[in-house]
Amino acid sequence: MGRGMQWPQNNPLFKAHPALKFTKGEYSYTVETKGNQTTYSVTDGTRTITLPVHWSFGKGAQTWVLDKNGELLESMVSYYPSIEGLDITTGDESLKPQNLDDAVGRKLRKGEPKDCFGCHASNAVSDGKLNLQALEPGVNCEHCHTGSIAHVVAAFQGQAYETAPPDLRKLTSEDISNFCGQCHRTWETVVRSRWRGTIDVRFQPYRLANSKCFNGTDPRIACIACHDPHKNLETSAAYYDSKCLACHGSKSSPVPKDAPSGARACPVGTEKCSDCHMPAVKLPNGLMTFHDHAIRVVTPGAPYPN
Repeated sequence: MGRGMQWPQNNPLFKAHPALKFTKGEYSYTVETKGNQTTYSVTDGTRTITLPVHWSFGKGAQTWVLDKNGELLESMVSYYPSIEGLDITTGDESLKPQNLDDAVGRKLRKGEPKDCFGCHASNAVSDGKLNLQALEPGVNCEHCHTGSIAHVVAAFQGQAYETAPPDLRKLTSEDISNFCGQCHRTWETVVRSRWRGTIDVRFQPYRLANSKCFNGTDPRIACIACHDPHKNLETSAAYYDSKCLACHGSKSSPVPKDAPSGARACPVGTEKCSDCHMPAVKLPNGLMTFHDHAIRVVTPGAPYPN
């Protein structure tokens, strides 16, 4: 999370790929880096619009927010590691630019800039207003632990205990899900927004809440039971086995005595539980893949469960 946003001059993507190109229909895109400056250009063969890249969103896949005459735009194209190149930004596939200005990117709707920067950066929102001059790329301590900066100062004055931020580990699994869902989307947000289909696999709190084993109180099914937000994401399926076995058990490991009612041992697998019960799902554009957090017994050929 600490690298959810990067300054262009510190972005390893631009250093590794100083000239990215892509063409869609009559429009051609170039993301070019020279020294510490990166520009985003689109041309129709007659006219060209070139804008500096100020903000890079994402660590692997990346989208850029552009400033065009005071308007903030989401870049029409993004970088995808799966193809090591550019393609249309996820969610914008249905857009049909009517002119070169449209082809640059999608104008962010009212409230979107605050949401985007508020999740991907720190200190970007103050008193409910967007403050691009004060932001720090990525998620720092204060972003999740409100009051942590004041706590550090107070610690040097012998008042550490009195000023300690609330311990998030004491929240219920449902409260943790809602807390993380402020950026990763809560169950309520997805339902109210009527997002349906595989596009919602990105929204882990929503998907997790759809799991049969999610009851809102058991800490073994909370986001932080599996993920340590202070560390890099673990990508090995074997790492998560102990998390699953804390409730379910397996052919070679009995169900724990304090397991929730209805928890059963897997009659088939003994390792890498998440590979089967949290299947990898590609987004509709086929460019990004996420493990589905709706934990379930997966039947081959069954439709994606909303």
